[in-house]
Amino acid sequence: MAKRKLELVVAGLIIDESKRALLVKHKKLNKWLPPGGHIKENETPDDALHREIREEVGIEVELLNVVKIPERGNIKRQLAVPFYVNVHSVGDHDHCCFYYLCRPRGKSELKVNESEIEAARWFSKEEIEKSREIGEDVKNLVALALEFIKPQQLPFP
Repeated sequence: MAKRKLELVVAGLIIDESKRALLVKHKKLNKWLPPGGHIKENETPDDALHREIREEVGIEVELLNVVKIPERGNIKRQLAVPFYVNVHSVGDHDHCCFYYLCRPRGKSELKVNESEIEAARWFSKEEIEKSREIGEDVKNLVALALEFIKPQQLPFP
């Protein structure tokens, strides 16, 4: 049996100070998802996530869960640690997705990139739980993100 193509991607669970999650309605997949996308050649996952979020919704984010150790020896840069990773199907191929906890930096207004996404909006936990449009996998991801995030991480810096 032929192996399915596997691509590396990132997604950001962006939680604001009101504990709302930002989701985008992806045009190609017709699903509400966390913003994100493919990691390009010679790009770190952190850089890919910042780029994809800027491209899709026009905001800047701070990645949480950056573990800092002394930068000695051969360490060039320290990156955020994903809070969840999975492999899922996107039709004709699979994605290995690294999910990161994020918070918005500043109070940027969402600017939807209509070539990639249909809509973007902030959802409360209750709205996500009650929604028939949001898949169970995304509902579970948001619930997990809200468990992982610490109250001191939510206020704007």
